[in-house]
Amino acid sequence: MKFEGTVTAMVTPFCEDGSVDWGALRALVERQAEGGVEGLVPVGTSGESPTLDRKEHLDVIAKTIEAAAGRMFVVAGTGANSTAEAADLTKEVIAMGGAAATLQVTPYYNKPNAEGLYRHFATIADLGLPVILYNVPGRSGRELPLDVVKRLAAHPNIVAVKEAAGSVDRVSAIRDMCDLAVFAGDDSLALPMISAGACGVISVASNVIPREMSDFIRAALAGDAGARAAHRRLWRLFHALFLDTNPIPAKEALAMMGLAKPVFRLPLCGTTPEIRERLAEVLRGYGLV
Repeated sequence: MKFEGTVTAMVTPFCEDGSVDWGALRALVERQAEGGVEGLVPVGTSGESPTLDRKEHLDVIAKTIEAAAGRMFVVAGTGANSTAEAADLTKEVIAMGGAAATLQVTPYYNKPNAEGLYRHFATIADLGLPVILYNVPGRSGRELPLDVVKRLAAHPNIVAVKEAAGSVDRVSAIRDMCDLAVFAGDDSLALPMISAGACGVISVASNVIPREMSDFIRAALAGDAGARAAHRRLWRLFHALFLDTNPIPAKEALAMMGLAKPVFRLPLCGTTPEIRERLAEVLRGYGLV
């Protein structure tokens, strides 16, 4: 499978009582399909994975695969800071079938050394499901060193890396030293990263504007000059969706649009009235509310 384009880092919608809202999840997946995105990532950072229990975690992945119905590829978020836990979740996803790959975050809090990082990702890749590495030092506290990326790129099951370190230069460095595909991990850097050789974006904004994002990224990948205009047009929304910790603004935006409830699991909670109003103003500017 060719991994490229717009891949939505899906939010996990909750009911008022805090349980997973399965009806809203199916509707959100359908909206993504109608919006033309190429792929979905359930239960990543945007899916509030740290507060889902094991059953919920696997059920969200399974129901996303079911709702996607082959129209979009699904990259299952099965990362953890314990290699054994990440491997166990990945084995369960392999057994259920339907996932095209797994997204594996750099183990957080542990701060493993370079050899530990290599062994962690190689252990997951050895299970057989294609792996997309996820470099997000702002969340994990540990950057994935470039020499480790190069070693891992030699593994036949490691197919891509999501770069969310805010560095366009890392895209060039990775593409220069190996053939590993690179996804932008920040919507606002998607255009420059694609210009530097990235294959697409794993996007927060496409939760809110799937059609606009998928059109934008396809234009960028085609080298269409209209992609620059699209970036300028969408930048205010990219910025607004990170006025608070992700996925808080994305869920607040979906709530204002009547697509999900503004319900979170602690330690995440709703944003401030001031940020909510700033976000609403931006959404009004795009005609979304």
